[in-house]
Amino acid sequence: MKQDVTQDTRDRPGASTARSDVVLPSLGFLGTLRWAWTQLTSMRTALFLLLLLAVAAVPGSLFPQRPANPAIVTQYIQDNPDTGPVLDWFQLFDVYSSVWFSAIYLLLFVSLIGCVIPRAIAHFRAVRSTPPRTPKRLSRLPVHGTLEVPSDQARGAGLTPAIAAEQAAAILRKRGYRVDVRDADTDRPSVGAERGLAKELGNLVFHTSLIGVLVSVAVGGLFGYNGQKVVVEGDSFVNTLIGYDSFNPGSNFSDDRLEPYSLRLDSFDVRFDRDQESHYGQPLDFTAEVTTQDGPGAAEESQVLKVNAPITIGGTNVYLVGNGYAPVVTVRDGEGNIASEGPVVSVPSDGLYTSLIVIKAPDAKPDQLGFVGFFLPTAFVDEQGVSFSRDPDPFNPQLNLNSYYGDLGLDDGTPENVYVLDTENLTELNSRSSDDGGIVLGVGQTYDLPEGKGSITFDGLKRYAALDIHHDPGEVGALVFSTLALLGLTASLFIGRRRLWVRTGQHPDGRLMVEYGLLARGEDHRLPAEGQAVEKLLTDRWAVPGGTGENKVPEAASSAAGTGQSHHNSKDN
Repeated sequence: MKQDVTQDTRDRPGASTARSDVVLPSLGFLGTLRWAWTQLTSMRTALFLLLLLAVAAVPGSLFPQRPANPAIVTQYIQDNPDTGPVLDWFQLFDVYSSVWFSAIYLLLFVSLIGCVIPRAIAHFRAVRSTPPRTPKRLSRLPVHGTLEVPSDQARGAGLTPAIAAEQAAAILRKRGYRVDVRDADTDRPSVGAERGLAKELGNLVFHTSLIGVLVSVAVGGLFGYNGQKVVVEGDSFVNTLIGYDSFNPGSNFSDDRLEPYSLRLDSFDVRFDRDQESHYGQPLDFTAEVTTQDGPGAAEESQVLKVNAPITIGGTNVYLVGNGYAPVVTVRDGEGNIASEGPVVSVPSDGLYTSLIVIKAPDAKPDQLGFVGFFLPTAFVDEQGVSFSRDPDPFNPQLNLNSYYGDLGLDDGTPENVYVLDTENLTELNSRSSDDGGIVLGVGQTYDLPEGKGSITFDGLKRYAALDIHHDPGEVGALVFSTLALLGLTASLFIGRRRLWVRTGQHPDGRLMVEYGLLARGEDHRLPAEGQAVEKLLTDRWAVPGGTGENKVPEAASSAAGTGQSHHNSKDN
């Protein structure tokens, strides 16, 4: 680095050390890249990006997401013509696949890799290296102490400084330290010991597992899929694209990944509370009896599907997310032909299963027919003549409908919501407000439409189950890596990194002098207790008078040999 400093400022006695005229060279392109890489791969940046990713996911909970329900997003934009397009431009309806969310995700991925690799290399070198050299003054360490073995006792046990160092190393090795005996051929040998490298290993496992979680989530987003299907009792679902009511594939999904399994809903049972008056009629349990088949020609298997108890088949998890009633209806047109026949799914609007229903008969002649209204499981009529349901069980099922004829708009190729009937371009046949009145049907009843347009019959009632089918190839990896991350974080928090040194020497009067000291990496409130434990082990091993070892020198011999001493200091005490 070139510096331009004026001579008078440099030579003036007592001149200020601040030099405003120092000229620093520019970093240059490579220097800027190196600086940017250093900033990106710092642990502080990784933590900031992790927090930023969590904040960036918040809009996904505030706004409807197009992959989950595109119809709701379209409706939201129509209801908010001013703010809706702006939010859509910022991709707030596609948060998890947006450019800005992906950028944060990738930056976090790169940052974690840049943090982990250098630390892993440094940890590998630390594991292969010997413990640090012995400090000259162990008394300066936070925890230190001394032991004195009387001369008679040392001579009787054949203790020399070198032998004492080897014995101290054996004690520390049993305690989990990795040790190194140094200066064994001098008059002051020492032992360097270290343990707690698993703390850094746990830290590395934690951060590596975070990378694994990110990779697993990315794999799930690229190759997974999620779909919804409504299955009526007696009907089957086959795992093909045309079998889904709605389907949301991953970015790299291909339809050859769909396993050709099938699922048939044999029966659906809902158990309601009939014992407690305060909760009367509330649902207690939903049970779907299904028959599954792994593929063409495979054996059928009976399974039970419940809420929060999915079944697994063909690499997918099948969840029970909804249910309701499907009235079986037959619509005949003006020529007497069957225009529509079979169960029609109704959408519950309250806890009593009062349900909205839409029936479309595009094949009716000479005019297409449409019906909209509601289904009541247990119909009652109040004093004002308004029908309502008094119980969720179908004790008195009833259909209340309005009818229309005209062009249903299904022939121009524009997608239409099957649960919505657009009556703007249709002509009303009858309704509750017309002279002919609305259509009220019980099971087995038929209603003839005005003007000879046809008829509608309420043939029976079935239940349906709404299924959510989810395939995530990265879920096992996410579970494994998240578990490893938790274990690694636990290890990094509760394992202490400690270094310990023991130095031995011979006093001129024959006493064996032992000095030890401990040092922790970071804060460790357990370090003084570790020092006391090590002192006790050394005291017991050499039967220092006042210790608790089993090989204590007899009392008479101790009195003749003199009194040994042990001293333990902690700068934290």
